Amino acid sequence: MHDHAHHAGQNLRFAFFVNFVFTFIEIAGGIWTGSVAILSDAVHDAGDCISLGLAWYLQGVSDREANDRFTYGYRRLSALGALITGCVLIIGLSFILWESVHRLFEPKPVRAGGMVALAIVGVLANGAAAWRLRGGRSLNEQVATWHLLEDTLGWIAVLIGGAIMAFWDVPIIDPILSLGISAFVLVNVVRNLNKVALVFLQAAPAGFDVDQFRREAIALPNVIELHDTYTWTLDGERHVIATHLLMRAGATREDICVAKGELYRLLRDREFEHITIETELEGEHCNSAFPPAGHTCH
Repeated sequence: MHDHAHHAGQNLRFAFFVNFVFTFIEIAGGIWTGSVAILSDAVHDAGDCISLGLAWYLQGVSDREANDRFTYGYRRLSALGALITGCVLIIGLSFILWESVHRLFEPKPVRAGGMVALAIVGVLANGAAAWRLRGGRSLNEQVATWHLLEDTLGWIAVLIGGAIMAFWDVPIIDPILSLGISAFVLVNVVRNLNKVALVFLQAAPAGFDVDQFRREAIALPNVIELHDTYTWTLDGERHVIATHLLMRAGATREDICVAKGELYRLLRDREFEHITIETELEGEHCNSAFPPAGHTCH
């Protein structure tokens, strides 16, 4: 886990510096080509630098050890970085969408050759950063990847539009491409932000079926019921669970250890780091404030 977090931090650092350098190239290129679209994207990339820098910092902090105040550690800071990055990206996309709609009605001539040259650099720079982050497991990396993919696709649109405008005077091509790509990226960013929201709302980990896990537990020897199961995820990767395991009255200490060991194995295979299993014997008083239907505490 530590190696993965370190690798994620390195990837975000690489993405930050690529974006930082390219922002200054964009500003100069926008002034040279006379393209308001490129200058507006430079402002957007400046915001990217802030969010990617923050994501890089929070990813590093999230790997700190737990302490008396943050007993689960700082894992959720990675999700916080994803939330901030996603919100900044939505703001930037909204700005680009507004500019694109405006240009649909008021197309402006630009220096097409300069746009093509700058777009090639933009595709290479942002594409390299997006490629570096591909397959990231943390929500932070996933949202940052869409951040960079949005930039890459935007520059592909500029490249196509610039190439067309180099031969034909149709400046409306640029905003049309920009609108389509921005809408596509926006849908995926919202989807990732929904995952982040579920983390903060302490929903069950994605892909973990509580009912299926309960059935697997009941199938174990001497196990009667699994109840009061509470589970959530710290950052989308590392999960927490607490549950009560009801054993038959005649179950021995060895039987209990075997059942708990099997449950630990099942949960470890599903990326659970913090596991609490309370065991009770049939007819024994349980400490649950809300026993499930059909289960009685004596």
